[in-house]
Amino acid sequence: MSRAATGGMLLCRAEPLAVRPPAHLLRVRLLLAPAGAWSVLVPEDKPWRDGPESVTEVLSGWGSAIAIGTDRPVLSLWWEDGRTGFALAGGFRRTVTYAWDAAGRPAGEPDAMRALSARLGLDPVLDLEELERLTRADAGPAMDGEARLLALVALLTRAGLALPPGLAPGESADRLRGAARVAPGVETLEWSGWRDAVRAELDAVEQGPLGPWVRGPRARLLGAAQVAAGAPLLAWAAHRRSPGWAAAGAVLLAHGTASLAYDRARTRRWAVSAGGGLGAAPGPDAGWAVSGPWAAVP
Repeated sequence: MSRAATGGMLLCRAEPLAVRPPAHLLRVRLLLAPAGAWSVLVPEDKPWRDGPESVTEVLSGWGSAIAIGTDRPVLSLWWEDGRTGFALAGGFRRTVTYAWDAAGRPAGEPDAMRALSARLGLDPVLDLEELERLTRADAGPAMDGEARLLALVALLTRAGLALPPGLAPGESADRLRGAARVAPGVETLEWSGWRDAVRAELDAVEQGPLGPWVRGPRARLLGAAQVAAGAPLLAWAAHRRSPGWAAAGAVLLAHGTASLAYDRARTRRWAVSAGGGLGAAPGPDAGWAVSGPWAAVP
């Protein structure tokens, strides 16, 4: 690592499908690629160069936002003027930070490595012992700041991290961006307005565990059941002049109607995006995701 090199990356312990929506809402250009059981995010630009915040502050803020959106831990790695460090964000939990100077002298919270091990599900004995070794100033003359950060990344391979070729801590932001652009499965995230951002969020929900209950036969069945229960309940409550039951019936009726309308609208849009017109049924390989904001990404 050049002492003048400045850069960073974000590592999220989730697949790109889950990382994409919250990262998209950051309204910055990012490169997103799979990294084994993780995802890696590399900034396209250098917002810390002309802005008031350092690379540490920029990446830490992004990591916290993505961690809240994915409910998974996000590790921000950074290096600047020979110094290196990380910030671990975990949803609404307190962000943990740690750093080393160019000589490898540590500076950070005493329980940072213990929190890192616990939140990432590392071995509480063997892995924690190696992590705590990185906090000792007498670890050896070869353990400068760059070596300690590289050792941390190497240890994370036990937790399923597999960075694409060329993506290594310590590289300049330009070289890091160049390597990320040719990484397998890479995609570019770029802000294109709230409408596409909402579509991206809906795509993630539909493709996740709740997808069958949002759109499809199960969603239609649930919506019809809610309408069938809500309408008579609302009528009965109006007859009995019961505000509480009237509210319950109204909520059921509104939710069921909205669910059926949403399913119909998305199904029609799906058929159009598959190229078959409004009256065509989607094919087995068709998907709403093809019309999302990342459809043009090679």
